[in-house]
Amino acid sequence: MYDVVIIGAGVTGSASARELSRYSLNICVIDKEEDVCAGTSKANSAIVHSGIDAAPGTLMAELNVKGNEMMEAWSKELDFAFKRNGSLILCFSEDDRPNLEALFSHAEANGVPGCRIIEKEELHQMEPNVSDEAIAAIYCPTGGIVCPFGMNIAMAENAYTNGVEFRFNTAVRNITKTDKGWKLTTSNGDIFTKVVVNAAGVNADIFHNMVSADKINITPRRGEYCLLDKTAGGIVSNTIFQLPGKYGKGILVTPTVHGNILIGPTANDHDNREATNTTQDGLANVISAASRSVPNVPVRQVITSFSGNRAHEDNHEFIIKELEDAPFFVDAAGIESPGLTSAPAIGVKVAGIVAGLLKPEKNPDFNGTRKGILDPKSLSEEDYAKLIAEKPAYGNIICRCEMITEGEIIDAVTRPLGAKSLDGVKRRTRAGMGRCQAGFCSPRTMEIISRELDMSQLEITKNGGKSNMVVGYTKKSLEEA
Repeated sequence: MYDVVIIGAGVTGSASARELSRYSLNICVIDKEEDVCAGTSKANSAIVHSGIDAAPGTLMAELNVKGNEMMEAWSKELDFAFKRNGSLILCFSEDDRPNLEALFSHAEANGVPGCRIIEKEELHQMEPNVSDEAIAAIYCPTGGIVCPFGMNIAMAENAYTNGVEFRFNTAVRNITKTDKGWKLTTSNGDIFTKVVVNAAGVNADIFHNMVSADKINITPRRGEYCLLDKTAGGIVSNTIFQLPGKYGKGILVTPTVHGNILIGPTANDHDNREATNTTQDGLANVISAASRSVPNVPVRQVITSFSGNRAHEDNHEFIIKELEDAPFFVDAAGIESPGLTSAPAIGVKVAGIVAGLLKPEKNPDFNGTRKGILDPKSLSEEDYAKLIAEKPAYGNIICRCEMITEGEIIDAVTRPLGAKSLDGVKRRTRAGMGRCQAGFCSPRTMEIISRELDMSQLEITKNGGKSNMVVGYTKKSLEEA
């Protein structure tokens, strides 16, 4: 029997696992996908929100601001990309100024430091490419950008090296109470635990409702995005928002930590929790709305589009607590935007709740630091030459678009919780994220995965399940002829 089972290996589950690994507990994270960061956590705006948007007095506002404050320290401890680039929330007419001022009042109420309203002249000095229609903006200097894959993977790896077990391709079918805790019926057999942490994203209401009479409802809210080539980088330096509407913060234009430009997302409620397809209308809306903020967004340089489902709870609030009618079942549900920003604070809160239930000892061997995959591009020419002399694989470029080496892919595959699929490698190294979108590097990446994991290329998938990249041979071998 485990002490704690966490359902979900996204940012919420992985942050909770990392914080719980500070204790001497037998912990397991289970996920229905083949890797960490395979759900909502991989398809978002990659924004570290300042905390001005959330309604004052909500848990969402509290954890947004706390998570923002923690992000820099976490990025250094866990070695993932983060930059505090600032954000701007645009106002397009004097009629909307009262709404801008009302939103600005949230800054003081939520404890967001440094925010101020700037007028048109200063706005255009800061961001020359912003629309002339914009008459004012709220400037939030604590806003930032992050690599969501790197952050999620870093938290999971650190949890793993501190003793947390991860089980993938394990879908929860049912949860029932036992004399000693909980039984989770899964696609890979029964799992028993004293405490359940429900961090299942868009499916969190399903598991909550299995054990509680106080039902909740989560609606998948599809957000569609377009990613522009790095040649479009520099068009904006801050993250550019529009005044929030009924369905959230609207379409943004933002740089990424890797030098691209990202525009989106839409916000469309639907009833298919697994549907992450893009739509013609949705992407047209993204481009149109983004062009209102930044008229010369070079949309011809879009290299890919994608969508993700936000876990929109009916009350638009985080639910993080032990359930009154289901003791030792802890919800971390309704974690939609700003869930990525809030993740460090959510992890601390969840760990505090569980520690209060189990009263564990501290883990004397806990190590809160982790080193990410070495990026040779960060080295001097002299140090890079030394690296290649010691490890020649770092001199072999596999992904030309992103200049990713064989050495980096080997590290991604063989490190703790290493990649087993093409998307797993992509999220860890960016191999396949460039202009050609894996058109050229996939075969070589598959060869490396096959060699390092001693598996047939017929077994290698794009992202788990039945997404096999190779399904047979185009020609029979001479022996078969």
